[in-house]
Amino acid sequence: METHASIIRPRVPAPRPDSILPVANELGLAESTDAVILGVPHDGGTTYQPGARFAPFHVRRTSGLVQSYHSGHRVDVFSRISAVDGGNIVFPPFDRAAMREAVFAMIHDLASKHAVPFVVGGDHSITTPIVHAICEAHGPLAMLHIDAHLDTSSADTWGDDHHHGTPIRHALERGWIAPGALASIGIRGPWGSPHDAELVRRHDAIIASADDVASRGVARIVADIRERFDNRPLYVTIDVDGLDPAFAPGTGTPVPGGLTTRELFGILRGLAGCDLVGMDVVEIAPPLDHADLTCHLGAHLLFEGLALLAVHT
Repeated sequence: METHASIIRPRVPAPRPDSILPVANELGLAESTDAVILGVPHDGGTTYQPGARFAPFHVRRTSGLVQSYHSGHRVDVFSRISAVDGGNIVFPPFDRAAMREAVFAMIHDLASKHAVPFVVGGDHSITTPIVHAICEAHGPLAMLHIDAHLDTSSADTWGDDHHHGTPIRHALERGWIAPGALASIGIRGPWGSPHDAELVRRHDAIIASADDVASRGVARIVADIRERFDNRPLYVTIDVDGLDPAFAPGTGTPVPGGLTTRELFGILRGLAGCDLVGMDVVEIAPPLDHADLTCHLGAHLLFEGLALLAVHT
């Protein structure tokens, strides 16, 4: 199991001794640590094509092309915040309950130390224990949910309560998301019935399809999101199938007609100043990827999140 690699800081074309983030499991977690990058190599919750368990390794590998200065926010991210690579959370790869317990324990410990977790999945089922742990530390959250799917399935679907189509239902039903503080962006594709969105509508969530983003524009979508979030602690969960498969081919449940990378980056950058308390990027499946496109995307999405933390610090 991969537990050590460079991430984010540049290693190519000319690596330097200071170009690799410190590794927390070797150095321990300093009190001044602002952000911890973690991998959760688990895809036991997938209902179609697996492979996302390999994403932490490959996102680390491709992150060598991401440098420290964010030209949009005009901030040198790693001069502003202290970030470490926390390696991968360890659990038996075939035991989904053990995964949830291990992830909850690690994230709860980090949140108690005021370190913000940035997690690379794995499939979307890893989000349930992460959000549970962060909610215990911060109270009910605002959530930006990028996805092609609503992820509000119950045990009636596939006879299981914890597959990758369930995390938003858990978060809503257990009160981890504050009323009206969910924005699900990129939703599209066929539904099982016209009632699929009833749960999120009952919670007064924003539901915006990729077509809505294209027609209304990123600025208006961001304005709606910020008004709803009302300065609450913010959690961002990005399922890469929220993007069009042209931009993220390496995912297990691709849906045509999605967001562009430019639109997604615009949404994230529009949240500058928000109190980001956690982020995950899930459903990257390297065996299904082409030319590392989705892995590169994952590394850049993490950098966008780290930049949000840097401009708020």
